[in-house]
Amino acid sequence: MRGCPVKRDVGRTTRDLRRHNRSSVLSKLYLHGPASRFDLMHATGLSSATVSNVVTGLVADGLVAEAGLLDSDGGRPRTLLEVRPGYARVAGVDIGETHVQVGLFDWTLDTLATATYPMDARHPEPAVLAGLVTAGIEEVTAKAGVDPVRLLGVGVGVPGAVLPDGQVHAPTLGWSGVPFAALLRPRIAAPLHMDNCARTLGQAEMWRGAGRGAERAIVALLAVGVGAAVATGSPSGVTSTTSEWGHTIVQAGGAACRCGSYGCLEAYVGAEAILRHYEDTPGAAALTATGVEEQIAELVVAAARPGPAADTVRRSAEYLGIGIANLINLLSPDRVILSGWLSMSLGPVMLPAVHDAMRRHSLDYMAAGTRLELGRLGQDAVALGAATLPVHELLTAG
Repeated sequence: MRGCPVKRDVGRTTRDLRRHNRSSVLSKLYLHGPASRFDLMHATGLSSATVSNVVTGLVADGLVAEAGLLDSDGGRPRTLLEVRPGYARVAGVDIGETHVQVGLFDWTLDTLATATYPMDARHPEPAVLAGLVTAGIEEVTAKAGVDPVRLLGVGVGVPGAVLPDGQVHAPTLGWSGVPFAALLRPRIAAPLHMDNCARTLGQAEMWRGAGRGAERAIVALLAVGVGAAVATGSPSGVTSTTSEWGHTIVQAGGAACRCGSYGCLEAYVGAEAILRHYEDTPGAAALTATGVEEQIAELVVAAARPGPAADTVRRSAEYLGIGIANLINLLSPDRVILSGWLSMSLGPVMLPAVHDAMRRHSLDYMAAGTRLELGRLGQDAVALGAATLPVHELLTAG
């Protein structure tokens, strides 16, 4: 008895194939810079005719443009192609422990405008933060003369876990199961994307920062809290996953951590922990600044001369080096990147001591293959990381 014929959705299969081809070509141009059609053919494995058809469509849609000619050996010059920065605008939101920062970026993630709002409350009300996000988007789009409705999307980075239904678990904010996405969606006209800020920062450092060219990079986000992302690069993009690195134990029975445990890395290298240790050190002069970021900046200045501030920075560098060594021994990265506002403030002062501690506490052959450096994305790093979310969506969808 003959079976029933199988009906295949040929149209859908063809659409999926075209989408895959567009995604491959567009991702190559976006993540790896200008390229010729010949380069794209070899990088993607697609035929010359397929690349030509895809490029024609991308140019017609305004995503890609010609970028001059490239001389070739003995043949005709090849036309270079690149993504168009003006194709779209994206917003990125950094929900930090001390502030909310909103950035407006072009499609290639160059900054167009920023707005920052300090957070006074230790455990802010979600509705209050949603209001700050809305105000920030209105401010940056007004500065740049952009219609908020026409944004490609809004990415939001939060210091915690984001569940598929949009609920957020962020102990640093005192949140457990907060439906933050549901609070934001009625206020934002553009598509909303939300994820852990360390993960998105890892993606941004791989795309635009110190992680470019790395096969496996660990991007550490140092602020009041401490997190890390393991970012793996490939020709097609970046895979970034987060870990609760700040709550790994570096001292058995050590300093109390706000998570309820003792001896966590965050209890030694988080911004508030560093300030607390300095204040408890005999002979430490009182800090005159009021905010956490401002006090860290004051501490950095004082650490330039011998004394309690320099001792505190040296202690923090030792524990940070131990934490990094643990990651190296476990994951064998080729690069470790210190990012976040605390890294920007303290990093230049303590990087040599961190590197020394890292090498002393990790296996020689693993440390030899790991480069330690500071992030390169500046003050907008976390907001820029959040802005990669809608861009990534477009690259994936083609």
